[in-house]
Amino acid sequence: MSFAPSSPPSVSQQQRAPTTPSTARVMPTNVMNTPTAPQGTSAPSTTGAAAPAAPSTTSSANAPNTPGTEIRGRERQGSFGGSTRAKVLKPFNTANIKILLLENVNETAVRALRDQGYQVETHAKALAEDVLIEKIKDVHCVGIRSKTKLTKKVLDAAEKLGVIGCFCIGTNQVDLEHAASKGIAVFNSPFSNSRSVAELVIAEIVLLSRQLGDRNNEMHQGIWSKVSANCYEIRGKTLGIVGYGHIGSQLSVLAESMGMRVYFHDVVPLMPLGTSKQVGSLDELLEISDFVTLHVPETEDTKNMIGEHELNKMKQGSFLINASRGTVVQISALAKALRSGHIGGAAVDVFPKEPAANGKFFESELIGCPNTLLTPHIGGSTEEAQSMIGVEVSQALIKFINNGTSIGAVNFPEVDLRAIRDEENSIRLCYTHANVPGVLLRITNILADHNVDKQFSDSKGKIAYLMADISDVTPEQIQDIYRRVSETPTNIVTRVLY
Repeated sequence: MSFAPSSPPSVSQQQRAPTTPSTARVMPTNVMNTPTAPQGTSAPSTTGAAAPAAPSTTSSANAPNTPGTEIRGRERQGSFGGSTRAKVLKPFNTANIKILLLENVNETAVRALRDQGYQVETHAKALAEDVLIEKIKDVHCVGIRSKTKLTKKVLDAAEKLGVIGCFCIGTNQVDLEHAASKGIAVFNSPFSNSRSVAELVIAEIVLLSRQLGDRNNEMHQGIWSKVSANCYEIRGKTLGIVGYGHIGSQLSVLAESMGMRVYFHDVVPLMPLGTSKQVGSLDELLEISDFVTLHVPETEDTKNMIGEHELNKMKQGSFLINASRGTVVQISALAKALRSGHIGGAAVDVFPKEPAANGKFFESELIGCPNTLLTPHIGGSTEEAQSMIGVEVSQALIKFINNGTSIGAVNFPEVDLRAIRDEENSIRLCYTHANVPGVLLRITNILADHNVDKQFSDSKGKIAYLMADISDVTPEQIQDIYRRVSETPTNIVTRVLY
């Protein structure tokens, strides 16, 4: 990852973008000096990057590079033999940060990032892999939703990429482990659309209990079918929630306000809200519930969680709602249970395979099943949710770029420090490294003769991340600290913020 510097000739001539808040710090260049790749990780790319080209017609840059600005990329490292020389460290302007936003990321995020002075290029849709590989080469940050796949192949082409923003809940579209091995932090928005999903589920409970989907289809065909058989109020019925997180717990409150009895199952003991009760097993929940709704993440444990066995455990004529992940329910088993009448209806918003674009591409065994509501993964698709997601993820990206803060990263150690001193001779060292013994001793020796105001380190799997604020350092000492830290054999990415 390399954040390109601007032209000032010495570290004493520090610049900040005019739009950057006084409490934020912009990043000088990052050079990955990694003679040996960390154990269990791939050696990060160290190919030099040329000056960024003029933005495309879809690009918008509030603060373009000044004429004559020198853009310096990473130098090729010594893994091919020969000596390794760290390049001169210089401060730079936020206008040199390039951000690529795909899939119509909400305008709240676009505005927040442009307000920092970053160059922001936006696209309304996901890009084909070959186009994405070309686009991602020169960007420092990429923002996506659920359709863009950031695979190992794509990430290896990203020569400067330092951070990824998933403007959604899920992150399974990103190779998280490989991103971490390259020092790339990934952020998402796990809670911003909770209310929208909960409200959709409440609506689906009412629609299913009154068979409104089928009545609506009949009316559009000119068929008048006024019936009351097998149509019920939801008051007094039992709702079983699988997964009592932010969505499940909000749903329980809404359901109770409509007179439903609420039970839930979760893998950990949780404090119930209202009068809801936790049960000891999934089978127990299925046996007592009139409506079962799923709110679990996609993991190996939740894959095919609901199959023929579980559907047979459910009450005759009960209803199933899946607004979590498409792999949680075996579609063929659900279609069979619906057509047989054992399951009285279902609402499904997520599917094992979903079209990459809008259009007549959807296929499923559930098409034509009785009292079955099918929606195109729109649980969190409200203006309010998308606006909140834009705010939450963009702020996480800004804090990581400007301050090194990794709180909320899904694949990366979570580290934060109080704001750095607003003094020219204070710096923040951000050091991503292999999680192996002896690293802290080596860093302590490097910083032994300096005043370390505060320091914090954490690890996650094979990756560790250290932040340290150092005061009373001269420009020459900054260069020396940067060189010595970035040349450590466990280095993945070294950044100095000031």
